[in-house]
Amino acid sequence: MSTLEIIGLRAGITGKEIVRGIDLSVSSGEVHAIMGPNGAGKSTLSGVLMGKPGYEVLAGSATLDGVDLLALPAWQRAQAGLHLVMQYPTEVPGVRVHDVLAEALAAGGRDTGGLDDRIRAEAARIGFDERFLDRALNVDLSGGEKKRNETLQLAVLEPKIAILDELDSGLDIDALRACARRVEDLSNERAMGVLVITHYSRLLAELRPDHVHILVKGRIVASGGPELADELEEVGYAAYTAGDEVEPPAARSALDDLFAL
Repeated sequence: MSTLEIIGLRAGITGKEIVRGIDLSVSSGEVHAIMGPNGAGKSTLSGVLMGKPGYEVLAGSATLDGVDLLALPAWQRAQAGLHLVMQYPTEVPGVRVHDVLAEALAAGGRDTGGLDDRIRAEAARIGFDERFLDRALNVDLSGGEKKRNETLQLAVLEPKIAILDELDSGLDIDALRACARRVEDLSNERAMGVLVITHYSRLLAELRPDHVHILVKGRIVASGGPELADELEEVGYAAYTAGDEVEPPAARSALDDLFAL
């Protein structure tokens, strides 16, 4: 049993607090969904947990099985068992997905035997065309193909806890179903814990959450079961943002680039 434990986490960028005190616990086999309007701090939370540069932790803690994640560089957080599926997957010219996965597994002292077979099996499972496996990572792929590629990497690496930052962004219905169902299977078959960040409940029809949390202006303002996502589908976020201005989302920057870590 593994647990990602977040206690009183406050963070932001220089001069601006964005995450304003989050308490959350995600354990093996659990799927937690964080939903909220643009600018609520959802992607900031994922960046802070994974160690993207530019964010400042102001207070609180985040641990994985007792390991202080906030004290580690991003690569050591990954080796500890935390994995981020990015909202904007990075293109890496000259490097194949096999090379990335082989290095990641070897760095963690894990077996790379039969890796090609594992990659091809995962590609077939999520409908990721094998011809993309020999291309440079994410280069000249559509948004949906990039997300399938991210899901393939997640399945091969089998982390303890996966953070999905808007996996559904840019996906058509078929790709959404394939990726979401694979993550759902990993949570059931491999007891992977999942923290999924999304605006919309359509993803949660396939990736069924155990817990749903609503994030507004850097705070969790409501928590419940899957029925909370159904309620949001009906009434939207207005009931949770009334009288509390929501900040506009930040522009994309180097913070969105994995290789800026």
